[in-house]
Amino acid sequence: MTSPPTLLVAVAHPDDETFGCGSLLMHAAARGVRTVVVCATRGEAGEVETDVLVPAGGVGELRESELRAAAAALGVADVELLPFADSGLTGAADPGSLAGTPFDEVVDTLRGCLDRHRPDVVVTLDGSDGHRDHVRVRDAMTALILGTATPLYLQCLPRSLMHAWIRHHAADEGKAAYTTLPDIGTPDEDMTTLIDTAGLLTRRRAAIALHRSQRSPFEGLPDDVQLRWLGREHLVRVNPPWNGGPLETDLMGL
Repeated sequence: MTSPPTLLVAVAHPDDETFGCGSLLMHAAARGVRTVVVCATRGEAGEVETDVLVPAGGVGELRESELRAAAAALGVADVELLPFADSGLTGAADPGSLAGTPFDEVVDTLRGCLDRHRPDVVVTLDGSDGHRDHVRVRDAMTALILGTATPLYLQCLPRSLMHAWIRHHAADEGKAAYTTLPDIGTPDEDMTTLIDTAGLLTRRRAAIALHRSQRSPFEGLPDDVQLRWLGREHLVRVNPPWNGGPLETDLMGL
C-alpha cells in the first residue's frame, strides 16, 4: 500500500502554523496528505492576553498546549517541537535562542527533522514581517533544500494586504513601528502560487481562537480584508526555482 505524501510546515513559534498556514494545512489534510508541523520554539518570549491564566510551567507550556490543540483542529498528523528558545523581537539574542544559536546548528537540527519525516513538500514563512526568528527558520530551511528534489515554498504576507493592515491599525501605538516599513511584506507580483481556501474560513477562525493567549493579527479587520487574508493562500515557490508561466493553484507534488 502506498503511503500518503507528506507536507512539512516549519515555523518559529506556536501560532505561526495557524495564523500563517492554517488553511493550507487543512486543505492538504482534506486531500489525504499527511501534515507535519515543526515548531522551533515554545514562544516563551511572547506577551499573553490579560484574561488568560499562565500555568505553573510558564508561557512556554501555555503556548505549547495551544499549538497542539490548534494543530489537532487543523488535522495535523504530527507536531515536533525543537529545543530552541524564543529570541523575542529585539535586544541581544541569548545563547540557546533561535537567533542566538549558530546558524549551522539550526541547519543541522532542521536536517534531522527532514530525515525523520521525509517530506514531499516543505513550507515555511517568508519572514517579510522582519521577525528574526521567522527569518532564521526561512534561511536555514532554504539552505537545506535549495537545489534538492524537494519542493520548498514560502507562505507570504502580501505587501498589499500588509499595507491594508497597517492603514487599519495606524492609530495603534503598539503597531506603530510597522508604519515605518514601506517594504514590509512580499510584493504581490512575486507570488507564484495562489490556493483558494475560502471554504475553510470557519474552521480556520476556530483554530485561530484556540491560541487564546495571543491576539489574532486578523482581529478587528474589515470582513473584506479578512477574506482576502484567510480565503486564499499566498505562496512563493523557491525550489525548484520559478521560471514564470501560469500561477500554480496547488503545491507542486501534492
